[in-house]
Amino acid sequence: MTTTASGCMRFYLTTHKRHWVKLTNLPLFLKSEHFAAARTLHPAQGPYAVDSGGFTELQRHGTWTRTPRQYVEDLRRIWEHVGPYDWAAPQDWMCEDLIIHGGQAGPLTFRGTGLSVREHQHRTVNNFLELRSMAPDLRIIPVLQGRTVEEYEHCRDLYERAGVRLAAEPTVGLGSVCRLQSTREGAAIVTAMAAHGLNLHGFGFKTLGLAKVGHLLASADSAAWSYHARRRPPLPGHTHKNCANCIDYALSWRTRVLAGVPHTGAPA
Repeated sequence: MTTTASGCMRFYLTTHKRHWVKLTNLPLFLKSEHFAAARTLHPAQGPYAVDSGGFTELQRHGTWTRTPRQYVEDLRRIWEHVGPYDWAAPQDWMCEDLIIHGGQAGPLTFRGTGLSVREHQHRTVNNFLELRSMAPDLRIIPVLQGRTVEEYEHCRDLYERAGVRLAAEPTVGLGSVCRLQSTREGAAIVTAMAAHGLNLHGFGFKTLGLAKVGHLLASADSAAWSYHARRRPPLPGHTHKNCANCIDYALSWRTRVLAGVPHTGAPA
C-alpha cells in the first residue's frame, strides 16, 4: 500500500540521484533507466518507487524504445540489488498535447507520437496487462491517462472491461495531470477518480496541486524542489552554485510543502 497505517499521503521526492537511497529513509521516486545504467546499486534505506521514464521516452522518440521484456529485466535487477520497491510504473503513454502532437517547450523538443488520446489509452492498458502477465510479482501498477474527466472515465472503463478491478489495486497512477493539477479541470479529474474509491498516486504534483487535492491522494511525487532550488542561493554553508541536486534542500523543501497539505496525521 502507498498509505501509512494512519491513512496519510505518502510523498516521494523525485530525484535522478540514485545513491540517495542509501542516504535517507524518506520515500524517493527514481527513474528505472538511472538504475539500469548503473554498475553499482546501493540497498535502499527506506521506501521508494520506480518511474518507467515514459515522459522522456515519448518526448525524445515518440515511442517506447525499450521492450516490455527489457523493462521487466531492469525491474528485477533493481528489486534484487536495491530492495523491494513500493511499486513500479508501467510503460504508459501520456496524453499531453506536446507528447501527442510534438513541439517545443523551453529547451525540450517533443517528437510527437501522432496518435490519438484513445490510442494512447489502449496502449497504456495493454502494456499494463502484458507486464503484469510477464511479471505478476513486480508490483507494477495500472495508470489512468487522459485529458478530461470524460477521457479518464473512459480509461478507467478500459481497465474494468479487461478485468482489472482498480478499486482493489493498492495503487492506481494518475498520469498526464502534471500541467493541470492546480487548475479547476485538474481538481475535477482527481476528485472524479477518487470518488471511485481508488488509491491514487499523483505524478509530478507541485505545491498548488497538493494544496488543492492532496487530501484525495494516497501518494504523490514531485521534483519541484530542484526547480525551486535552482533559482535561489545555496543553503548556508553549502559551497555549490545552487542546491538543485542537494538532498538537504530536498528534504527541507519536502517538510515545508507537506506542512501546507490539508490532511490529518503525519505523512510517510
